[in-house]
Amino acid sequence: MEKNKFIDKYTYRVEWSEEDNAHIARCLEFPSLMVHGDTPKKALAEIEKVLEESIKWLEEEKEPIPEPFGLKKFKGNLTLRVPTEIHRKLAIKSAEEGVSVNQYILSRIS
Repeated sequence: MEKNKFIDKYTYRVEWSEEDNAHIARCLEFPSLMVHGDTPKKALAEIEKVLEESIKWLEEEKEPIPEPFGLKKFKGNLTLRVPTEIHRKLAIKSAEEGVSVNQYILSRIS
């Protein structure tokens, strides 16, 4: 089977699970997929296999395949809805710091 061209470009996370007594691997672009492995390397290899099969199935079903985060073009715009009282507090905090609300929020999340 030919390896999908994006497999090496997806975002992976491997972490230890004390509860499962195993390493857990995930692909962030496919949040429903998760596998176990005895070592981080085995867990990563296993998630790549599962991902290959999932992509193959999506292609057969003519379903969209998530684009890797590293290849995706982001606009840099976020729309965030907050309660009016939080908006008011943000406006006050940003005014106290002499910056826009956007600049204030960016400074808090970076």
